[in-house]
Amino acid sequence: MDLPALKQRACAAIDADRDALTDLSLRIHANPEVAYCEEKASAWLTEFIGARGFDVERPVADMPTAFRATAGSGEPVVAILAEYDALPGIGHGCGHNIIAASAAGAGIGVRAALDDLAGTVQVVGTPAEEVYGGKVQMIRAGAFGGIDAAMMVHPGTRDAVVAKALACAELTVEYHGREAHAAAQPENGINALEAMIIAYNSINSLRQHMRRSARVHGVITDGGAAPNIVPGHSAASFLVRAEDDEYLEELKTRVVACFEAGAHATGAALELRWNPNQYASMNTNMPLAEAFRANFRAIGRDVPVDEPRGLGSTDMGNVSKIMPGIHPGIAIAPTEVNSHSPQFAEYAASDAGMAAVIGAAKALAMTAIDVLSDGDLRARMREEFDRSMAPAAVST
Repeated sequence: MDLPALKQRACAAIDADRDALTDLSLRIHANPEVAYCEEKASAWLTEFIGARGFDVERPVADMPTAFRATAGSGEPVVAILAEYDALPGIGHGCGHNIIAASAAGAGIGVRAALDDLAGTVQVVGTPAEEVYGGKVQMIRAGAFGGIDAAMMVHPGTRDAVVAKALACAELTVEYHGREAHAAAQPENGINALEAMIIAYNSINSLRQHMRRSARVHGVITDGGAAPNIVPGHSAASFLVRAEDDEYLEELKTRVVACFEAGAHATGAALELRWNPNQYASMNTNMPLAEAFRANFRAIGRDVPVDEPRGLGSTDMGNVSKIMPGIHPGIAIAPTEVNSHSPQFAEYAASDAGMAAVIGAAKALAMTAIDVLSDGDLRARMREEFDRSMAPAAVST
């Protein structure tokens, strides 16, 4: 098997569709759709890849905007994951338009080499990565069954091969108090906003006593109706993050205690709801990551082994706990630009962003070809995955 020739064929197929891929990315960028509402993006992606010889299944896992596009047959099976939801009010400030188009491009590249390879490539559309954890819902429905490896590339401010993503849980909080005239009869009211403020300040105090890599942050979404009415209702949305899944559970208990303190202090009734689609920490498969590193270098993006590792959360972490997976990053903006910002959204439609679509597609395609063609690599991937997920490894 002439592996360099297969990779060259894959990259040539991506280059042949370069204009169409960047147009696809820009269309998704110009039409931002929030989680579970990605109807245009999902339709454009499935139309695009279906026209290039993939069998398209839609919907998947009872999610109307999820999809699976398949080429080839038999084992092994490699999945390239697409995300395409936008941020409320900011649009593609996380660059998911780039993730989506690069996944489609990678699929096209791998398909061009499948005549000389055994196995299957899937491009899997995964909605609602922002906050709601669509991949978790898809895992629960069995949508990732029979896949040997999964990969995707996320845009950012530096090239990276190894992602360090925090486990994350979303908490919605409500306090129910009792309205009263704030000047004439304040003693008859139960102040739900005071309860929330007590909890908020308690969390500020908690930060001093939790691990440095952990995070708790949120917004108050309802603080009352008017200043002359004792607030009878308050609401907030919080995220709790930790470097490992076990510490997340411990930290969740302590955060709940902060909210209980607000209820006890004011007499307001507390209502807590955890999002069942909890994000797991990222379990990067190093044999797969090193294969990607070599292919990243081949397209001119040389990432040192001692690379800095950023922190965030992704439901790709949940996928990495059921199969070998990677979540590398590709730079589209200077390091001083904040992600999840209007400025980053501008870079997601820039020339650098479009170059990342093509570069990420090529690196992913070449890495998928490595997995499909190299039984030894697959064995090393599986061995490390099994070792990393053994009870002793998980508890450390």
